[in-house]
Amino acid sequence: MSRVAIGVDIGGTKIAVGAIGEDGTIRARRTIATDAEAGFDAGLARLARAIDETMAEAGVVPAALAGIGLGCPGPFDEASGRIENFYTLPGWEGNDIVSPLTARFGTPVRLVNDADAALLGEALAGAARGARIAVMLTVGTGIGGAALIDGAILRGAKGEHPEIGHLIVDPAGPECYCGSRGCIEAFAAGPALARAGAEYGYADAEAVFAAAKAGEEPARAIVARSAEAMETGVWSLIHAFLPEVLLIGGGMGERHFALYREAAGRAIARAVLAPEGAIRVVKAALGNDAGMVGAAALMLDAA
Repeated sequence: MSRVAIGVDIGGTKIAVGAIGEDGTIRARRTIATDAEAGFDAGLARLARAIDETMAEAGVVPAALAGIGLGCPGPFDEASGRIENFYTLPGWEGNDIVSPLTARFGTPVRLVNDADAALLGEALAGAARGARIAVMLTVGTGIGGAALIDGAILRGAKGEHPEIGHLIVDPAGPECYCGSRGCIEAFAAGPALARAGAEYGYADAEAVFAAAKAGEEPARAIVARSAEAMETGVWSLIHAFLPEVLLIGGGMGERHFALYREAAGRAIARAVLAPEGAIRVVKAALGNDAGMVGAAALMLDAA
């Protein structure tokens, strides 16, 4: 019987839990509300129950698990398991999520950046399968990013996750919580579009997209600005990595993939120093399952 790991994808609004086989097959799954405002202890208890239920449905006992992988938006301290993300997980910051789950299930537990997890999932069973060098951008509540080189996720100094979403595309652009101005995230993430759209009465990012599609000029300008930011960011990424595959994922990235593919395509078309026809822009294949599958893949690879 092939090995199984639990993959958890922690998002700002939802947490996905899956029992994942070595080939990326999802044997059982649960989705629960993150409800970060209810506090960390309540969220941890809900997560533990979801893991219990998923394991029971898959017919797996803790002793047979390769481990539990937790894909989580950063920042966090991987060594201590402590979450430090006050932006998308308010109320969870400063709490160690790894130790209590390790004690509860008696199996290895690791915390991994959600964008890294998504790319690992796509490499195991999705659009990056077989690629030697791949870069992924996840567009949603934030702009995540990850790079895969020769089958391994790129990690920075002290094993930290490089923050691709905080590449600066306009030094005079909007302030970002990272301490700089004009990052890709400050232009193109969902909250950035929502803030820009609020001035014109748009309720959220999707309302901005809908209005832009309907031809409303303020919304069209906001969407165009976000696409230009993505184009500039992709220009830097392709020159830094020369990937074989550039994946666009995340909820917003997949819903509006045509927009981002076109923006990325413009950057690639202008990149005379990149080999012609060498870089493919593709939509992430696993959708919302990518992070869950990738977090489990981390444990299956380590086992």
